[in-house]
Amino acid sequence: MASSGEDTCDDSDTAPVADSAHLLGFSDEILLHILSHVPSTDLVLNVRRTCRKLAALCLDKSLTHTVLLQKDYEASEDKVKRLVKEIGRDVQQLSMAGCYWLSGTTVEHVARCRGLVRVNLSGCPLTSLRLSKVLSALPHLRSLAIDVSPGFDASQLSSECKATLSRVRELKQTLYTPSYGVVPCCTSLEKLLLYFEILDRTREGAVLSGQLMVGQSNVPHYQHLRVFYARLAPGYINQEVVRLYLAVLSDRTPENLHAFLISVPGSFAESGATRNLLESMARNVALDALQLPKSWLNGSALLQHMKFSSPFYFSFSRCALSGGHLLQRVIDGGRDLQSLAGLNLSGCAHCLAPDCLLRKAEDDIDPAILEALVAACPNLRHLNLSAAHHHSPAGPSQHLCQLLARLPHLRSLSLPVCAVADSPPRADRAPIPPTMRAVPRGFGKKVRIGVQSVPFPGPAGPQPSSVFWSLLKNVPFLDRLELIGSNFSSAMPRNEPAIRNSLPPCSRAQSVGDAEVAAIGQLAFLRHLTLAQLPSILTGSGLVSIGLQCQQLQSLSLAHLGLMGKVVYMSGLSDMLKHCKRLKDLRLEQPYFSANAQFFQALSQCSALQRLCLVSRSGTLQPEAVLAFMARCLHVVVCHLFTGESLSTCRSLQQALLRRAL
Repeated sequence: MASSGEDTCDDSDTAPVADSAHLLGFSDEILLHILSHVPSTDLVLNVRRTCRKLAALCLDKSLTHTVLLQKDYEASEDKVKRLVKEIGRDVQQLSMAGCYWLSGTTVEHVARCRGLVRVNLSGCPLTSLRLSKVLSALPHLRSLAIDVSPGFDASQLSSECKATLSRVRELKQTLYTPSYGVVPCCTSLEKLLLYFEILDRTREGAVLSGQLMVGQSNVPHYQHLRVFYARLAPGYINQEVVRLYLAVLSDRTPENLHAFLISVPGSFAESGATRNLLESMARNVALDALQLPKSWLNGSALLQHMKFSSPFYFSFSRCALSGGHLLQRVIDGGRDLQSLAGLNLSGCAHCLAPDCLLRKAEDDIDPAILEALVAACPNLRHLNLSAAHHHSPAGPSQHLCQLLARLPHLRSLSLPVCAVADSPPRADRAPIPPTMRAVPRGFGKKVRIGVQSVPFPGPAGPQPSSVFWSLLKNVPFLDRLELIGSNFSSAMPRNEPAIRNSLPPCSRAQSVGDAEVAAIGQLAFLRHLTLAQLPSILTGSGLVSIGLQCQQLQSLSLAHLGLMGKVVYMSGLSDMLKHCKRLKDLRLEQPYFSANAQFFQALSQCSALQRLCLVSRSGTLQPEAVLAFMARCLHVVVCHLFTGESLSTCRSLQQALLRRAL
């Protein structure tokens, strides 16, 4: 169907074929739906040339209205230029996010799509002059996403470019250098998304300054701004620059502001300008979404004064929010929380416990607090309770999983491992060390002592009666699941400071093993899964169940499964990967992991894989196995291998991969 030849069939192709239905016999509506899943470059440049019927359908406005090129790694320079030439006049929404392989001259061809309303050029090579040239030709543009790199000079923007920017209502700007970017020109902004990725030092080692030039400080007041979002990478310069943006908002808070979200790793001290901004928001605006740095909420009565109107998202991540505060300031504040769709309580160790200054990590939660939360927010779709110890007390209908099962609309859920344990450990019986649960015998075979066998999930097999199994049964449409040890910290976090001193797993996590992992196989629509710090994984048989049942799985992250220092689930992981035909992203963080031929042979059967990240302290890899894997999996574009191999071995492997790519 993706042939690049000329017309190969005529109208007779639509005639019925004996004993089978011909593709072209479907209605136009069905064919358009099928064609909507074909990449735009392949659709216009190849499929359109197969026959007259498809030639007409491929140019339907429902297909040419939006062009998505992000992650389309086969969209070469020539293909993009031809695509723009063929349908550029019809395109109204274009995303080239992350198309780093395209040259600046190819990006300039975007100017031919004069009807563009939305364009995303994040990750594309853009200078000030090139951006000015592109935007000058787009008079209808209302949404823009760009990167601001070192050397950006707003004074080089033409008057036509500034006129286009003055009409932009949505702006996403990723800053790699201290700058206001194009913000001063966007006087009609309603939605501003800022991503701060500024390094504290240059590559040469020079220390950067967070102070902006005086000529760049003429940021206008945002009378129309409705959404403000800022996400900061670690580093003091990012904090210095975002303060300058917030200082403008503190002078005059937009009356229409309804979403204010700031995501900051670590601590971010308040300043006079930020305090003025928060006080002004408390007086003048009614918010629908709120996320603040933890230091701004801890010990503050801010929540008592904030006004909310049909809120849809709250984030109190890592702040000292107690159960009493949650009930008084969020639930019992006379607010209608029927509209609340997202709630982030990650790292809030006391949010489900009664007010007690002496509470310990092993203490039980108060089910009444969680029950009140579930009753007040019945339409929650996204809930994050990770990075804290949430231990359920003994007793019927008191378990956290049983209460969360009353939220049938959940689409994403993040829980600590200890929260899904069936019951607290008995005081009269010491926990069985994981090393005693399986005794090696012969060639890796193990005799399982006192461990429940893992049933095959499915309608024909017996279903365990665990509370975790019951929870997942009641949220069948869950799209994203994270089960992370409450003491887990990654050796290579993305937007958090690295913590070298890792803590041991929670004692209750010892009762969560392969059977609980197998329960995840019920989630037929699961696309993103994270499992981290599960010390009682013995064989990895639960992973096989996930691979067999969760056929929509696209992203998988596994970290610190089983005993530290031993990779006991290698066989189960290999069997799982053989069934993950739609897996695109795999991240594996496991000390002493051996990335050998067996692992890469299984991984090579993930035909859709695009990204691989392996983080293994004291781990090993076989260069020949890596080369064979990369030769078989042609869609892989990112391969990060952080192991204990020598620098010379890594350089030799890198050079071999580069030679094959050229």
